[in-house]
Formats: sequence, C-alpha cells, structure tokens
Amino acid sequence: MQNAAVLEKQGFGQLLKIRPYLIYLSAQAITRFGDSLDSIAYSWMVYMLTGSELLMGTLFAFNFLPGLLFSLFTGTYVDRWPKKLVLALTYLSRGIVVSITAFLYAVGSLEVWHLFLFTFLNSTLECFSRPAETSIVPRLLPKDKLLAGNSFSTSVSRSAELIGLSIAGALIALIGISGTILMDAVTFLIAATIIAFMPNPEAAEQAEAKEASARPETEMNKTVFGDIKEALLFVKQHTLLLITTVLAMINNFCLAPLNVLQPVYVKETLGAGAGGLSVLGTALLIGMICSGLWIGRYGKSFKKSTLIMSGSILLGIGYFALGIPGHLPAWRVESAAVCMFITGFAVSMLNAPISTYLMEVTPRHMLGRIGALMTVACTAAIPVGSLITGFVAEHQSPPIMYSIMGFIMMLPVIFLFRKKGFRAI
Repeated sequence: MQNAAVLEKQGFGQLLKIRPYLIYLSAQAITRFGDSLDSIAYSWMVYMLTGSELLMGTLFAFNFLPGLLFSLFTGTYVDRWPKKLVLALTYLSRGIVVSITAFLYAVGSLEVWHLFLFTFLNSTLECFSRPAETSIVPRLLPKDKLLAGNSFSTSVSRSAELIGLSIAGALIALIGISGTILMDAVTFLIAATIIAFMPNPEAAEQAEAKEASARPETEMNKTVFGDIKEALLFVKQHTLLLITTVLAMINNFCLAPLNVLQPVYVKETLGAGAGGLSVLGTALLIGMICSGLWIGRYGKSFKKSTLIMSGSILLGIGYFALGIPGHLPAWRVESAAVCMFITGFAVSMLNAPISTYLMEVTPRHMLGRIGALMTVACTAAIPVGSLITGFVAEHQSPPIMYSIMGFIMMLPVIFLFRKKGFRAI
C-alpha cells in the first residue's frame, strides 16, 4: 500500500491503472533486458570469432546501414499496417534470428559473413519495430499522460538494462556465450507473446477505416513516396519539430566520442580496467533512471522547452566535466562516474520532452513516418561523429575532446532561448 501511495504521488499511479500500457511496458522491459545481455555477449563473441578491432568497428558501423536505407519506407508501411501485429512479428522474427546465431556459434559453424547477415537482418527488423513503438504509445495513453508515460518507460527500460548488464558476465561464465545469446532470443519470443495478448490499441480506428473503405477516398490511393513526401513537408512546415530534431542530431554527433573513446579514456586517463568501464556505464544508466522518475513526478510543472534547454545545459556540463578527473591525484573513476551520472540524467531530461512533443503534435496516421524520419536524421549523425572522432583522436586526447564537445552542446541553448515560439511549448 505504501509503495502504491508513493507511485501515485510521483505521478505514476494513474499509469498503473492503464492495463494495455502496462502490458506494452512489460514487453519493452523484457526486450531491453535481453538486449543488455546481448550487448555484452555478442561483442565478446565477435571479438572471440574475429580477433580484429577493425572488423568489430566495421560491424558496428554496418549496424546503422539498414536504418539509414530503409527507415523512411518502413515507417510509411507501419503507418498503414496494424501496429500490434508489426510489433509481435518483428519481436518473433528477431528471436528466431538471434536463436540461429546462438546455435551456429554453439556448434562452431558461425562465420564472419553470418555476423554481417544477422546484423543486417536484426537492424532491418528494428526499422519496423521502432516506428511501431512510437505509434503505439500515443494510442495507449491520453495526451496529458504522455510525458509521465515516456519518462516512466525510460526508467523501467533502463532499470532492466542495468540488471542485464550487472549479470551478463556471470551468465557468460555460467552458461557460455551461446547460452547467454539464446536468453536474449527467449526474451524476444516472450515479448512477442505478451504483445499478442495486448488489447488492440487501434480497434476504433480500424473500425472507422473499414467503414471508410466502402467509399472512394484519395487517402487510400497514396503511394509510398507520396506518404514520405507528406512527412517531409509536415516537418518542414512544423518549425519547432524541426528545431528539436536538429538539436537531437547535434547531441548525437557530439556524443560519438563518448562511445568511441570510452575504453581509451578509462584505461589511459583514469588508469582503470574493464571494471572502470562498467562503473561508468552503470552510473550513466542510474542517471537515466533517476531522471525518468524525476520527470514523471515534476515534469508537468515545467514547459517542455524549459526541460529541453535545462537538459542541454546539464548534458554539456556533465560531458565537459569528464575532462577534469584525469587531473585529479585520486578518486578518478569515482569523479568520472559522477560526471556520467549527470550526463545520463540530462539525456533522459532531453529525450522525454522531445519524444512527448513529437507524439503530441504529429497526427496519429503519420507517427510511423515522422518517427522514422527523426530516427534517420539522428542516426546519420552518429557514424559521421564517429568517423570524425577517429581522425581527431589521432591528435587530441579523450578528455580534451569530451570538454570541447560538452561546450558545443551548450551553444544551441543560446539560439533556443531567443526563439519565442520554442519557449512557448
């Protein structure tokens, strides 16, 4: 009873009464748990199989290719198809692909070309599941619950990832790499089953569409390219949505050095090993979890623009401060962990209002396309940032790069603060 009262006070109590949302959230948490196991086991498997850092980097970059190539098209089709069915089938398909990967590795038949094939298939399936997830949430929650719902979802998902990361090493030691990857496959199969039993969030819309199909309607005759053009025009005309997209692109570009150079930073700057890398990753996730809970409790008291600008400043400060621990005589890892906590807190503080704003202003029939368009724009910034990082890292140390990127992240706030239309959201 006390826990329920706390949740109610935090703004999550009403979310717990929405059964379809809870079913969806449980499926999300299970897949995020599996993904966190897979992120450790799969990376270790690739290294054991290839022994090549270059090949690992190539495979990492290859993972983004389907998103850049297909997202606009898959988002358009998702807008036309039943979202529940899309999610169930994509989770089921990903479970099958991951199962095959685990089996081939277990019997010693996994080849390098298999890794590229399975990575391509999994990433392509994500091109369907992501716009479906974006489209489903506004159909499960009323508009005034979207911010709390998105922040709560972030906290639950990050908590699941944290649990997965904390036990991944022990699982690999206990049941091996193939067994751990197989567990990831099982989580997708469970999630597909859960989604199959979720009430259809589009039941009313589908009934209306069935009635409308009896009469001629130009909307039904649109081509895929026509739908994509409509999405591009919508974003172009919706200036504030375009601004938030550009901000997300800048942040993803600037965060690339954090992902690429973190092992070097931990080893050479902090003087730590793999344990230090784990500490920083854990601190980042805990920051995201705490931010999600805080936004769920207090988020509605602020404008989304205030949260976005504050998150941008806080993200820049946390990122910039990562350049400091290397100059300290002691407590370097602990100081860096504090910076990563601040960074994680700021990331969720930014993502929740941006995602909520997208869901609020986008017509439901366009959510898949618009969400996919945002994904393409933001995803494209990651490999570009990673490529530039590789060149610049030859001449600059990770702490200096972190500080420079942290400073750059804070600059857009000056522009945003001068935009009256943005401050009004």
